[in-house]
Formats: sequence, structure tokens, C-alpha cells
Amino acid sequence: MGPLLDRVRDLVDEGKYVVGKHAAERLEERGILEWQAVAGLEDGTLIVERPDATPNPTVEVRESLPDGTDFKAVWSLLPQSGVAKLVTVHFFD
Repeated sequence: MGPLLDRVRDLVDEGKYVVGKHAAERLEERGILEWQAVAGLEDGTLIVERPDATPNPTVEVRESLPDGTDFKAVWSLLPQSGVAKLVTVHFFD
């Protein structure tokens, strides 16, 4: 686990998260429900943390759907507003 992932998880657990427009479109396009991306974060596996990413620090997490299908979720930390943001999701090919 990384410290950035821990912070993102804490914010999501507290309901302090937003879903970006791009992420909402990708969720719909890929048939993933928002709650699945949110719930999958808890047990997800850290792929990489990018604390120096611009415009905001970012984590990539391997998450799983209830049927066992893995997908990658990209979450960012919005420091000014103190919330996590779901940036995008995609399946591993």
C-alpha cells in the first residue's frame, strides 16, 4: 500500500469523492457501475502511485467486478477541495 492510495481510500470511505465526466462516460461505455468502482477500491491492488503527477497526484488500482473481471481505475487527489476523483476506468486487454 502507498500513502497516496491510503488517502484516496479514506476520502472515498467518507463519501468525499467525485466522478469526472470522462470517468462517467467510460463507466457507461464499459458497463461498470459507479458503486462497483467505489467498492472495488477497498480491496484493489495498487499498480502505481504518481504523487508528482500534474495537475493532481494520481493512483492506478487493479480492481475487480463481482464476476471476477479485473479492470484498472485511475483515481486522483484534488488537494484544494479535499476530495478524491475517479478519472477513468478500463479493462486490461
